[in-house]
This record gives sequence, C-alpha cells and structure tokens, in this order.
Amino acid sequence: MSTPAAASDAATTARATDTRWPAILCWLAVALEGFDLVVLGAVIPELLATNAIGFTPEAATLVATLSLVGVGLGAATVGPIADRFGRRYTIIFCVLFFSIFTILVAFSPNVALFTTFRFIAGLALGAVMPGCLAYISEHNKSGKTGKATTLTMTGYHAGAVAISLLAVFYSHNWHLLFIAGGVAGLVLVPLLWWKLPESQEFVDAQAAKAHPAEVSTTAAPKTGMAGLFVGRFKLVTIGVWAASFMGLLLVYGLNTWLPKIMADAGYEVSDSLVMLFVLNLGAVVGLIIAGWLADKHGTKPIVLMWFLLAAVFLAALSIPMTSQILLNIAVFITGVFVFSAQVLVYAFVSAIYPPTARGTALGMASAVGRLGAIVGPFITGTLVTAGIAYPWGFYLFAVVAVLGFAAMVIVPKAVDHAGR
Repeated sequence: MSTPAAASDAATTARATDTRWPAILCWLAVALEGFDLVVLGAVIPELLATNAIGFTPEAATLVATLSLVGVGLGAATVGPIADRFGRRYTIIFCVLFFSIFTILVAFSPNVALFTTFRFIAGLALGAVMPGCLAYISEHNKSGKTGKATTLTMTGYHAGAVAISLLAVFYSHNWHLLFIAGGVAGLVLVPLLWWKLPESQEFVDAQAAKAHPAEVSTTAAPKTGMAGLFVGRFKLVTIGVWAASFMGLLLVYGLNTWLPKIMADAGYEVSDSLVMLFVLNLGAVVGLIIAGWLADKHGTKPIVLMWFLLAAVFLAALSIPMTSQILLNIAVFITGVFVFSAQVLVYAFVSAIYPPTARGTALGMASAVGRLGAIVGPFITGTLVTAGIAYPWGFYLFAVVAVLGFAAMVIVPKAVDHAGR
C-alpha cells in the first residue's frame, strides 16, 4: 500500500519527467533548423565544382535567398497559427512537412525543383523555432528566460555542428546530407506526438475563453500585433526587430558562405569545412556562457557586449593567418559571440513581452530577422561573384554587428505589461 509521501514522490517524479521531455524535444526540433542553416553552405562548393543539376554561383545565390524567404514567411505566420491551434500541433506538423520536403530536395532533378522544395521546407521550418522558444518560455517556471532560451538554442547549433561534421566526410554526396536531415525529422515526429504536451498557458487561455471570469477593472494586456506597439513597447519592438535583422544577417551570411570565402582566401576546401564546424562549436559554448551571464547580470547588457565583441573578432578574420590552429581559435571565438548575440535578442523578447503577445513577438522578431537572413547570403554571394568576399565580407559583417549593438542601445531595459 503506498504512503502519502510515496505518492507525493511519484507525483514529483512525473512532473520532472514531463518537464524534461518538452525541453529535450524542443531542443531536437530546433536542431533541425541548425541543420538547415548549414546544409546549403556545406554543399554549395561541391554543387558549383561539379555543376550538379545545373548549379552556377547565380543559381546558388537564388536558392539561398528563396529558401530564406520561405523561412521568413513561416516565421511571420507562427503567432496566429500557434494561438489558434496550439504550440504542440504547430510544432509537430511543421516538423513533418519540413522533413518530407527536405528529403525531396535530395532527389531534385534540376535547380528549379531544388529551389521549390527548399522554399516549401522553409515555410514549415520557419514556424518551428519561434514556436519552440515560446513553448519553453511558458514551460519554464523560474522566471529567467536567458538560460532557458540559450540552452534550447544550443540545439540549433548542435544541429549545425552535426551537419558540418558530416559534410567534412560526405560533402561529395550532397544527396546524403539532405536525406539525413529529413529522416532525422521524420524520426522526431512520433516522439513529439507521444511526449510533447500542449503548453499549459495555451490550455488555460482556451479554458478562459470557454468560461470567462468576472470582468476585471484592470485593462487586459493587448494580444497579437497590437500588443507589440502599446506604449513603450513600440521602442522595444523597433529595437529588437532591427537587432534581429542584423543578428540573422551575420548568422546566415557566415554559415552559407564561410567555406567559399575561406576557399577563395587560399585555404583548402576541407579546412574551410572544418572552420564551419568550429564556428558552430563556438556558438554552442557561447550560448551556455551567454545564458548564464544574462540571468545573472540582465539580458540587455550582455547582448550589447556580445554584439561589440562579435564585431571585433569578425574584423580579425580578415587578417591572413598561416597557422591553422590560430585560425581555428579565431573562428571558434567569433562563433561564441556572433551566434549568441542573436539568441540573446530572443531571450530578451521572451522576458519583456507579456504572455498574450509573446508568441507573436517571437514570431515577428524571427520573421524580420529572416529579412536579414535573406540579405546576408545575397550580399555575401554578390561579393563572392565579384571576387572580393575576402576580406571585404568580414569588414561588412563587423559593421553589421556594430549596427546590432546600436539597435539594442535604444531598447528600454524593462517595460510593464501595460507598456509603461
């Protein structure tokens, strides 16, 4: 016969298990975006070298751009979709559709279908990361979003590291890399269905709609897009949108074209792929450090520090280095700051907006950031085509990091839920 203490212990264990599974599954779902972030950059040198299915530098730039347009559109619509159907179903079905169309990319007979499948996969993928971050923010009970957000986003870069490492050995077989990402997503879907419960905040909101409580004398926080422009939230929204734009310009510009830029600089192609691996390994370490510092000292000052240090080390990559060890150390440190700066912007968004506007705020910050993700590979690709990406690409990236710093300077450190 079980005692009350034993029953209490069992309940505590069940709650802990329920807490762990959503964190693990959201981490794995975000890892798929890390895969998608790197895979095109990893295969572009091989696609161009072999003229596979008709690829040219112009075609590669177009594919990279339209892929990100799809991701941006998906991110922009995640708020309303998640608010209507719930975080759980949004994440599950988006992972499913992304996986199916990523596998189709591997079997594309020409550039047109390759681009089309990448675009559709991007539409689905764009909704995954904002949905997962909103879910984790609601699931986290500590009230500190820095560590929760950055730990979830280590999945993003773990996925990038995994595909970078795979590309070192299998970049000559670009089909295999896309198949690997698609199959990983298909394996994840049944786990999400089985172990990812609906966000409790969403359940509570639906219950409140069905059984409205007494009318409150205090005005409720505005929801959706309206909640992003109440009072001082206008300034927050403008600042985080601009910072997100700059942050993702850096992330996607580097991950899409770093191997090609370094190859043009005279480094071996295999060494350039190793740099992509090292860059994202640095990102994982940076996220762990940044989340801890943000919760301890506040998110805004750490975001500002990270953008400035990113600018310094991006500029340093323009210096030719004969030592492979020294070069990889520089790339590693650059990854520590460049990628964490962007994720800290998401952590700031999760912390400062009320729950009624959080999903939309994260989705729109990601969507506007995707414009930067489109601009980054496009500008860098243009520099590559012109033959001046090294060193001018790194100078451009350093300036962008400074602009990200400037955008966060104007953002208030705190705003109450009424926008004051």
